[in-house]
Amino acid sequence: MNFLLVPYEALVLRRPWFALAFLALLTAVAASQLGKIRLDASADSLLLRGDPALEFFREVGERYSAEEFLLITWQPDAPLLSDASLEPLKRMAEELRQLPGVSSVVTVNDVPLLASPPVGLSAITSGDPLPSLQDPAVDRELALREFTTSPIYADLLVGRDGEVTAVQINLARDERYAQLLERRESLREMPGTRNAAGREALAEAEAEFKAYSAALQDGQAALVVSVRAIADRYRDHAKLFVGGVPMIASDMVSFVRSDLVVFGSAILGIMVMVLAVIFRRVRWVLIPLLNCVVTVTLMLGLLAYLDWRMTVISSNFVAVLLIVNLSIAIHLVVRYRELHAEDPDLDTYNLVKETVSSMAVPCFYTAITTIVAFVSLVVSGLQPVIDFGWMMSIGIAVALLVAFILVPVLMLLWPQGRALRKASGGTPMTLHAARITDRFGTPVLLVTGALCVAIAVGVSRLEVENRFIDYFKETTEIYQGMELLDSRLGGTIPLDIILSAPASDTPLPGLEGSGDSGGEPVAADDPFFDADTQAGFDDAFDDPFAAEDAFAADDDLASGDSFAQDPFAQDPFGEDPFGEDAFAGGEEEFVPSYWFSLEGMRAVEEAHALVNAREESGKVLSLATTFSVVKDLLGDDIGAVELALVQRSLPPDIAQLMVLPYFDEGRDEARVTVRVKETSQQLRRASFLRELRTELGALPNLEPEQIRFTGMLVLYNNVLQSLFRSQILTLGVVFLAILAMFWLLFRSLSVALITLAPNLLAAGLVLGIMGLVGIPLDIMTITIAAIVVGIGVDDCIHYVYRFRREFARDRDYTATMYRCHGSIGRALYYTTLTVVVGFSVLTLSNFTPSIYFGLLTVAAMAAAVIGALTLLPRLLVVVQPLGAPR
Repeated sequence: MNFLLVPYEALVLRRPWFALAFLALLTAVAASQLGKIRLDASADSLLLRGDPALEFFREVGERYSAEEFLLITWQPDAPLLSDASLEPLKRMAEELRQLPGVSSVVTVNDVPLLASPPVGLSAITSGDPLPSLQDPAVDRELALREFTTSPIYADLLVGRDGEVTAVQINLARDERYAQLLERRESLREMPGTRNAAGREALAEAEAEFKAYSAALQDGQAALVVSVRAIADRYRDHAKLFVGGVPMIASDMVSFVRSDLVVFGSAILGIMVMVLAVIFRRVRWVLIPLLNCVVTVTLMLGLLAYLDWRMTVISSNFVAVLLIVNLSIAIHLVVRYRELHAEDPDLDTYNLVKETVSSMAVPCFYTAITTIVAFVSLVVSGLQPVIDFGWMMSIGIAVALLVAFILVPVLMLLWPQGRALRKASGGTPMTLHAARITDRFGTPVLLVTGALCVAIAVGVSRLEVENRFIDYFKETTEIYQGMELLDSRLGGTIPLDIILSAPASDTPLPGLEGSGDSGGEPVAADDPFFDADTQAGFDDAFDDPFAAEDAFAADDDLASGDSFAQDPFAQDPFGEDPFGEDAFAGGEEEFVPSYWFSLEGMRAVEEAHALVNAREESGKVLSLATTFSVVKDLLGDDIGAVELALVQRSLPPDIAQLMVLPYFDEGRDEARVTVRVKETSQQLRRASFLRELRTELGALPNLEPEQIRFTGMLVLYNNVLQSLFRSQILTLGVVFLAILAMFWLLFRSLSVALITLAPNLLAAGLVLGIMGLVGIPLDIMTITIAAIVVGIGVDDCIHYVYRFRREFARDRDYTATMYRCHGSIGRALYYTTLTVVVGFSVLTLSNFTPSIYFGLLTVAAMAAAVIGALTLLPRLLVVVQPLGAPR
């Protein structure tokens, strides 16, 4: 590093005003970009890139398309179906329908009633519209019974207790977003992206998609505000909660932005107070503070200029960057004060030069090893985690450069002041740690051994799981709304089970004959099916759940939806399969699908019942729901011919309600949709999916190869499992790389191993604490391992580097330990104290990941400094890796 001192001295130390002006100009330019900073909370940012399940997920999403939606839970003070409840509910729905971007609003007032009183097949085919709550003659007691017992409405539109209902606000589907997403994904998969033209096309597609998604996110945030404003006007009539993915995304952005501004300012303010107590000089408070402000401003300006968006995960980089930056500044300040105390007559220039010279090597190695720790995040496959790794790596490099320019320059330009004089009374805290290490060396090692056992127990209990609801405090609307949806309206997390028809030439039971499926062709002029019946079907339903009135639940995570697939979605085939030409040609042959045979019906019903019996399952919908409704309508069990007629004869409105969301005729697939309960304490995604697949494959009418899972539950589980493999298991490689750097720095394998030991202990301790207290590893907490390693490495490098220099004076291990605790130990202690007090304020956040981040950062800093001031010196004294003492 000495070869860099000459140009550094010429450009910085000899020209402090020029260096300061240069930094001020860069900071001003960066500050001008701060208004462009964006936070990205879209679901697309949380997908695992390269996940094989993702392509299938999007394919299923296209086939069973639906609109994104918001939900309002309506829990009135009056009886649910009384005028005091229905009239304000109707007025609120009308207001919501007027909002731009809203395609439809579905309430209990709008849906058809099939059992209030029960209607037969003749009533359906008569051509008269079915009754609804808007008809004065409807028996509301019967209607409430239907809502709370119907396989379609119960636990989806109305809770089974009859006290709460859901208002679904369907958002107009944005085809432009889908087109841009498809273009980006297709370019990513093309081999041509390896050349310059391909990379340019991909960059253009990604930029266009990013800009459009940002505008879409802003529009949805504005819509959420409008929906909340309307809901607030009706809180006198009912207890309301707003839910849905757009609302969650909007609130998460608000929480993160609030934490960045409010808690970022609070942390800086508390740091100022702590530094004032420690140093008791204005210059030593303002210099580290200005250093932090300039570094963070430069990085945020760079991110804004590059349109490099922060997410709920990568937004933590500002706080971590403050820690690293503050640590470097405090080490430089403490070293300057030490040198000034040793030689008060030394001029400022030489003081600063000696400070920089003595701290350059350890600070450089701490930066490099910390970067190595954060670079480990780029193999995660999850874009926000990758971004966090790169942001921290670049930010640490920027922090190192700014600290070694701004801090020395301000030291040169600020009047020197008095030399440090230690107080005559009292003992510094760090010397207490030295005495403990000296006098109780064996207990220190025994406690370390006990901690290793506790760490092993805690790490063994770590779970790669989480409940998304736990990201929010119980007092927030998100938490209360999700809890209500889970407990009384059928669950929140969507899971789709796609069942393929068996490849068999065996005739369908009851329809033996010719045809590809082995079934007897059903003619359009079947005696059970005539023109009058068709006309009755065509007019029977007043389009209660068509695309514009669908009680939707988007299955496509790329569109940002996390709720169940719309059981009443629009036609996924893109055209009306029951159009005016569907029955043309009186002798047209029709071959029933396997799923509309007796055997297929049994297979679907068995699968449906098995899934529904799971404790984690909420609302389950499938063709079995359709068959149940048809049986009720016919008043008897249906046979093979009736099943074929259900597939063939239902008019579009009824098909969209009961068939199309669960059946793909082109692929001969059946679909079972499940809304898994997010609040279930028994939910363990990986084991739930594994057990469910095994149980379904063991059913007599299904084979394992017929079953495929998709949905947000599958994708999120893949994200968690991938993060565990890529991060926790990669820690070993990270520690090996850091060990190699220690060996290069200290020229001794034994010293490198001793230096690494406290880092292993600190990382293990934080992970062990997480396991013991039940904090799961998830997309938010997975980065804490890299943070712990990065923080712990800094303390150990600084201590051992100073220990080697001090040991050369008298080759006395114990005396060297005391001197190091009184010098570099103070810098470690000051940094830790400042960060611990400052980051404790994060416990006041409404966003649980911010609370975890604050607590785990405090634990990481405390573990790192305790290891560096107790275990590390004890190992140096016992092992004596620097040679025999004099």
